Amino acid sequence: MHLLIQNFKCLLAVLLLTCSVVHANNTLLIPAAPSVAAKSFILLDFNSGKVLAEKNVDVKLSPASLTKIMTVYVIFRELESGRLTLDEKVTISKKAWQTPGSRMFVEVNKQVMIEYLLQGVIVQSGNDASVALAEHVAGDEATFATMMNQHAEHLGMLNSHFQNSTGLPSDNHYTTARDLATLTRAVINEFPEYYKWDSQKEFTYNNITQSNRNKLLWRDKSVDGVKTGYTEGAGYCMVASALREGTRLISVVMGAASANARANESQSLINYGFRFFETHRLYQGQEALSNVHIWKGDSEQLPIGLRNDLYVTIPRRHYNDLKAEIRVDSKIIAPVKQGQVFGSVNVSLAGEVIANKELVALKTVNKGSFVQKLYDEALLLLE
Repeated sequence: MHLLIQNFKCLLAVLLLTCSVVHANNTLLIPAAPSVAAKSFILLDFNSGKVLAEKNVDVKLSPASLTKIMTVYVIFRELESGRLTLDEKVTISKKAWQTPGSRMFVEVNKQVMIEYLLQGVIVQSGNDASVALAEHVAGDEATFATMMNQHAEHLGMLNSHFQNSTGLPSDNHYTTARDLATLTRAVINEFPEYYKWDSQKEFTYNNITQSNRNKLLWRDKSVDGVKTGYTEGAGYCMVASALREGTRLISVVMGAASANARANESQSLINYGFRFFETHRLYQGQEALSNVHIWKGDSEQLPIGLRNDLYVTIPRRHYNDLKAEIRVDSKIIAPVKQGQVFGSVNVSLAGEVIANKELVALKTVNKGSFVQKLYDEALLLLE
């Protein structure tokens, strides 16, 4: 039995390595990212999280209306939890109506559906709509900002702090390019049914039609979001996302010199990413990569796999140069809980490890019968 198990593991490793030979003399030639005229920027792949270009990504900066990405994230979470509904109506306060800056043009004491207010925030960047939503959800904007910070902490946005729902200037209101990329990934991943509004080019409310300020929606059909922002202190900012042939990239540009500049720099980053990189899903999460022997259990086989899908982003035309290696613990003894770690998958390219993920038990295996345990104990003594 022991010999069969060892042969099985060897066969599995061979299968995983098939068509994945690294050529020792293969050089990965990737040009440097384009020069970006901005205080800070980042370009990353949505699925793998691989950063393809960056500058000052952890410098704390004023985000202007990019703040509203977090505002709508909080609202989306409230909708998901059932604490809000899209057709729920919000009474507009005088404070919301008076909020300066870009507006949806809601009116005092009028009732407006949450769905319309969300489009007012996302498409029209309405500060009045942002405050109205914040007050409806939390009672006042300050309490809503506390919710924003709680979600930021949960998402791992380590260098962000929000004081309002709009992005209007405030001394202790800041975030970073990296944190905004993290937040944008969460919005797209968790709420695809609401993310559709980010690609909406215009929205009409109160007989006033306003266009989305994201110029890339008109220039590049692969771009489907996300948000622009501007204040004198923040400069011109943009978070953009584009989907081409199944690969999605996210760019963040903060502190550009003009509206045209933020669009041009974002487009330059996105084109660079798609031109020189490609992303592949190598393994599916929660799917058995192998079935290994387990001792002293009520089952003889334990399926082992990844918690989540494994994506890698690599230089174009180097897919066949990937090398995958699976490592599984030699002796697994029951009881085992689902999710318990028993190995790893390493993926390398040109001698460099580009992904390392834990292999976990995909099901729980309890202790076996007394006879089974006694039998396996005898076999283990022969190991």
